[in-house]
This record gives sequence, structure tokens and C-alpha cells, in this order.
Amino acid sequence: MISVGIVGASGYMGGEALRVLLDHPEVQLAWATSRTATKVEDFHPNLYGTGIELVPPDEAGACDVVFLALPTQASIEAAARFLDLGCRVIDLGAAFRLSDRAIWEAVYQQTHGNWPLVMEAVYGLPELHREEIAVARLIANPGCFSSAAILGLAPLVSERLIDTQRIVVDGLSGTAGAGAELARPAHHPEIGNNLVPYNVVNHRHSFEMEQELSLLADEDIAIHFTPVYVPIVRGILDVCHVFPHETLSRDALLELYREFYSDEPFVQVYDCPRESNVSWQYRPYPWVSAVAGTNHCLIGLDVDETRERIVVFSVLDSLGKGGAQVGIENMNLMLGLERTTGLQRRALHPG
Repeated sequence: MISVGIVGASGYMGGEALRVLLDHPEVQLAWATSRTATKVEDFHPNLYGTGIELVPPDEAGACDVVFLALPTQASIEAAARFLDLGCRVIDLGAAFRLSDRAIWEAVYQQTHGNWPLVMEAVYGLPELHREEIAVARLIANPGCFSSAAILGLAPLVSERLIDTQRIVVDGLSGTAGAGAELARPAHHPEIGNNLVPYNVVNHRHSFEMEQELSLLADEDIAIHFTPVYVPIVRGILDVCHVFPHETLSRDALLELYREFYSDEPFVQVYDCPRESNVSWQYRPYPWVSAVAGTNHCLIGLDVDETRERIVVFSVLDSLGKGGAQVGIENMNLMLGLERTTGLQRRALHPG
């Protein structure tokens, strides 16, 4: 059995890692931490009856794999500690995602305490970096908006079919993305009948999108990204607006996406046909509820022939394929397991 520890198990991301790992057939939980010792159900009532006791971080020792669900500076320190103990480390936060130090320090407004670890870390999007992940000691898990946008745009960018300086991404996020700490925008009376734009320019995930898509295109790419909190709990919908160099049909684009992701178990092309003679055309496009609680990303699209625009819809669970579950997918790759092990659940319906 693989021994796994979770640092920061009291939050939503750490709790999701716990929930899924408890059903993983190859994993044994070594420990899970919170700032104070307590029962897991004090934070995650869905885990009542598991008998898990959360321990303080200084009681966490060596194990095969450690998941970090911590604030940025704490992740840097914890990653170094557990790597020195011989553990493999999967950081579910932002400490190691950006490869340009000047950009990272400007975006996160702090000095990075261990830049050599960034140079070692592998960006944990398996669809793009599977081979590097398999041999890595340290994984930088992607941001949720970033994963959705990169997966949604990768086929178009890699084939150089679009204007790479005019990519507009509107990101809609459930409130779990704000974390478990209380904040006004995620407070139910504020968000329950509301939409809340935030960090509408230079959002930190913009830089991840540009970094990874620029590598695919072999040129610098500009992403114009704006996020909005919406009154749901889990889920990300990225609506990506791009402008092709030549006219492309919806059918041709869907075939391109099917081919690009043909060997990817967790990316599904949502290729439902358009309906004729309906006033509400919605069935061809993926819903966030279709991926809730899973490690799946659904991608749909349409073509605005009048305005020469392609619209790509990419949906995933911000705690699933956008968070803890893709971390577990990365763990499977690192340890030579079947990539889908412990991750084959379908979404709840209704969500």
C-alpha cells in the first residue's frame, strides 16, 4: 500500500483529497493535519465515522506521497521539509506553478523562499505533461480556472488555428474556490442572489494560462481573462472566445478535439448535435453539474460564422479536475499506477 499524508486537511481542498483517497484501492492514509488536533468530522461532516484524527503538522512524518493544501508561503516551507524526508510532494496551491520568478513575485507580492524547487517542479496537467509527471518529485497542481482554459484551448493553439493575441476567457466559479475561510463574497446572503466579479484584470491564473499555452504554441500568447463568482458551490465554467485564421465548421472542430483528446480518460468532448427549430439552444453545451464531484473535464463549442468567432465551453469541478482529484491523478502517474485508479466516479445528478 502507498502511504499518503495530507497537510492542511481541514480546508475544502484537503477534505476533497481525503474523501477520494479513502476509496483509493492502493492508498493507506498515514496522517492528515490541521492547526489543532481534532476529529475530521469537526471540519468535514461527510467523513463522520471514518475515525480519522487530524494531528498538528509537527507530528507528520515521512510517507510515500504528501499532499499540501496550504497558503503559499507555508507550502514552500513544507515542500522542502517533506522532500528532504524522501517524500514525493504534490502541492495543491500556487507556490510552484509559474516558471518566471519576476512574474511569480509580482503576482503573489512576495519573495519566493526556495526558487530552486520551482525549477524542479512539474506543472501538474497530465494531458500536457504526463511523462514529466511520472518521474517528478514535486508537482505544482494547476489552478482551477487555468486547467479549464488550457484544456479548452490547447487543440486550437497547438494547431495554430487562432489569433493568439485575441483570446478572451470569462471564468465562472462556484464559491468553494474561495476556500473555507469566511469571506464576504462567498457568504450566502451576499452571493445567493448575486454575481461577483473579482480581480478582473491580471488574475493570477491568467499567467498560468499564458505560460502553458505559449509552450504549446511556441510563441507568446495573450489571455484576456476575467473571473466571476456565481451562486453555486463546486464548479468552473470557462467561456473562451477566439478568432480563427480561416472559417472552420463546428463539426470539423469537434473532430479536431476528439482526436486531440482521444487518449485522455478525463477529458470528454461534448459533441451533442444542435437541435433544429428550437428557441432555446442549450443541449449542445456542457453543464457544470455534469462534472460535480469528479475528475472529468467536459469541452463543448460552437462557431459564430457571422462574426468569425469560436466559442469554447470548458467545465470541471474546482475541487476535482481543478484541484484535489487531478492531484491524485498525478500521484497515480508518479507511482506507476493506472491513471484512472480511484477516480472513476460519475457526477451526481441533480448536482
